[in-house]
Amino acid sequence: MITFFILLSIFFFPIISAQGEWHLLHASVGVSAMHMQLLHNDKVVIFDRTDFGPSNLSLPPHLCRHDPRDLALQTDCTAHSILYSLPTNTFRPLNLQTDTWCSSGSVLPNGTLSQTGGFNDGDHVLRMFSPLDNDDDGNCDWVEFPGYLSERRWYASNQILPDGRIIIVGGRRQFNYEFYPRSSSLYSLDFLRETSDVDENNLYPFLHLLPDGNLFIFANTRSISLDYKRNRVVREFPPIPGGEPRNYPSSGSSVMLPIIETPAVQAEVLVCGGATPGGVSAAGRGNFLSASRTCGRLKVSNENPNWVMEEMPIPRVMGDMLILPTGDVIIINGASSGAAGWEAGRGPVTTPVIYRHSGDVNDTDRFSVMSGSEIPRMYHSSAVLLPDGRILVGGSNPHVYYNFTNVIYPTELSLESYSPPYLSPSFSSIRPQILFLNNNIRYGRPFLVVFNLCGYRINDGVLSANIIAPSFSTHAVAMNQRMVVLRAESVMKVAENRYRLSVVAPSTPEIAPPGYYMLFLVHSDIPSYGMWVKIH
Repeated sequence: MITFFILLSIFFFPIISAQGEWHLLHASVGVSAMHMQLLHNDKVVIFDRTDFGPSNLSLPPHLCRHDPRDLALQTDCTAHSILYSLPTNTFRPLNLQTDTWCSSGSVLPNGTLSQTGGFNDGDHVLRMFSPLDNDDDGNCDWVEFPGYLSERRWYASNQILPDGRIIIVGGRRQFNYEFYPRSSSLYSLDFLRETSDVDENNLYPFLHLLPDGNLFIFANTRSISLDYKRNRVVREFPPIPGGEPRNYPSSGSSVMLPIIETPAVQAEVLVCGGATPGGVSAAGRGNFLSASRTCGRLKVSNENPNWVMEEMPIPRVMGDMLILPTGDVIIINGASSGAAGWEAGRGPVTTPVIYRHSGDVNDTDRFSVMSGSEIPRMYHSSAVLLPDGRILVGGSNPHVYYNFTNVIYPTELSLESYSPPYLSPSFSSIRPQILFLNNNIRYGRPFLVVFNLCGYRINDGVLSANIIAPSFSTHAVAMNQRMVVLRAESVMKVAENRYRLSVVAPSTPEIAPPGYYMLFLVHSDIPSYGMWVKIH
């Protein structure tokens, strides 16, 4: 693992400016990255839909897909999914059998990707991808279970729960939810019906597991806390001000801000961007209205919560929001006008914005505009946080088929990374280096992290240990993403520039559901490279 990070620093971290740096990893990986999921073996599963015809990447011999229900190509010898390796910057094809268009996913506690739904012959399908710690033999591939889901799940959202189950919520004309592993029941949710308007605007609802065990659900402009065990709405929150729809196809984005382990744990949700009211219909007529430039924060654990509104420096729709190791939030990809959908967006926003979540809402420097990419990332793009602190970015295909010529925004098969400013070599003297940690940790138990740090003063109060759950990212939604700031017990110097930190694992699975997380040490806003831990 340490060798892996040394290689990364040589090849992927050139001199990084105060606005960060972009690096093209591959001009083409053969498929457009509509969906991404980072796994604990430092591989990323990337996949598109299957119903548009051939991709630009062949499958191995004798692995052609034969699907009489496919809408474009019944015999297809090309791949629509890849496995990308971070240590080697290489990829290989994976074999999907059914259509994953606009589907959803979560990683189970054992590290297996549980992937659900899609379109046509894939809308009731459960798929599994189980990583090996060493996948050099190339035997890992998708395993599919047709007909597993109770209802069609197209544009649904998933969230891992404290008991390790997955809740699967909504989808097109699906005003209900179900679970994996499946039960005999399907649960109606009128809130989803109530939030569907003439343009829908309630697909891919934002889900966040709250520290009290209930599920926060945001759709269109409204949000609730759901007791999914009793199928009961516990609370409805005030609508977000301004009347701007935030969910697909208006496609804003959302994160739950870092959870800090204190006796009274707080939960706060951030929602940013989206289309303006009527923007979806207008885009269908060729009138591309400016996207929303507002963000709203809601302290859902308060007795009487109200939205606090802020403005981004750039309007944005279809932006991906990811929590950085520092606890700040990056907003990346998307467009400045229009909406999500075929040919529905204009004005690519190629400059990421980093949002500093701490401090006063009136601070003028909470949003920082970063360096821009040369590649537009519009509809059907995606992004995920990597263990080294970079952001992996891919996809963009606002067309029904792959289209590379005579269009405003050609289909993108490239893969690139963005390095935030904290990765600059100029910060190497204050960057912690994790040497050892217990990577199997139990709820509420202390564990040790040994690290190197030059010039560290034990009592300066600028060191934290943060864990981040990797997200399933698609359509501006980062499912299952969460950060927990762990409680530190003590720091002891054990050698020159070497220290031993004792921290306490999350106290409950409601705060951090079981499974794999990236652990980062952050010193003076400069993170270490992340190391994988498994919580159980």
